Amino acid sequence: MIKMQKIGFIGTGVMGTGLIQNLLKAGYPVQVYNRTKAHAATVLQAGATWAATPRKLAADNDVIFTMVGYPNDVETVYFDAETGLLAGATPGTTLIDMTTSTPSLAVKIGTAGEQQQLSVLDAPVSGGDIGAQKGTLTVMVGGPEAVFTAMQPIFDVFGQQIVRFGDYGAGQHTKMANQIMIAGTMTGLTEMLVYAQAAQLDLAAVLKTVGAGAAANWSLSNYGPRILKQDYTPGFFAKHFLKDLRIALQEAQRMQLDLPATAQAKQLYTQLVDDKQLGDAGTQALIKLWWQA
Repeated sequence: MIKMQKIGFIGTGVMGTGLIQNLLKAGYPVQVYNRTKAHAATVLQAGATWAATPRKLAADNDVIFTMVGYPNDVETVYFDAETGLLAGATPGTTLIDMTTSTPSLAVKIGTAGEQQQLSVLDAPVSGGDIGAQKGTLTVMVGGPEAVFTAMQPIFDVFGQQIVRFGDYGAGQHTKMANQIMIAGTMTGLTEMLVYAQAAQLDLAAVLKTVGAGAAANWSLSNYGPRILKQDYTPGFFAKHFLKDLRIALQEAQRMQLDLPATAQAKQLYTQLVDDKQLGDAGTQALIKLWWQA
């Protein structure tokens, strides 16, 4: 039965920790790897075990999830000749990359996996730290339909909306569409609060009122209250969101699309991350471009 499959998980950050904890609660044996073992302390205390390298993780488990920071991290985790997943995985192993990465890299991993008789999916998620903790993430999947169907019971542990969009890379393209939408809601939330403060309005009352009307959205409901509490801890790192916007615009350029609003959002997050050095803050820290001044 699929519930007895051994799961390996690489990446014990904000999102990965919530996913791993839900898998453990569901009864799955989970082995983890992270570049810094200390950052895995929470899940190790919750019952996960440790693997010394991605290669060892792949050799010991049936299904491997990866959720790391950047496409170059994904490349290393999968393709390093000595310590990578592809060096250790045996035929029949399933590899699922949940990092928000490039569609082209997802295709590369899928093609390499097929050559080794491995099953591969790209499955980035949306829903932030809250969704990871509650098991209510949206999962956007690319890869073979048969593999997707086989993995559905595991996805159900941490996902509420789980949809396959096509072959390798389709999940990543869908996540780019998602991030383009979030770029608009985050800039809208920020400028709304800046405007409301300048007009000397009750910001808590504005959030409640606007959130009950046509302007309601996830960013407003989840990040608006954090901003009012001056809570800039990351549900999603600003530096990772900037990475996503750069990927989205690169893909748009490749498809000969002009996305000026997304380009403006990328410029604002570049100021936040590169100029103000706030990449490790949450995406809601965008407000600091105005309020700190």
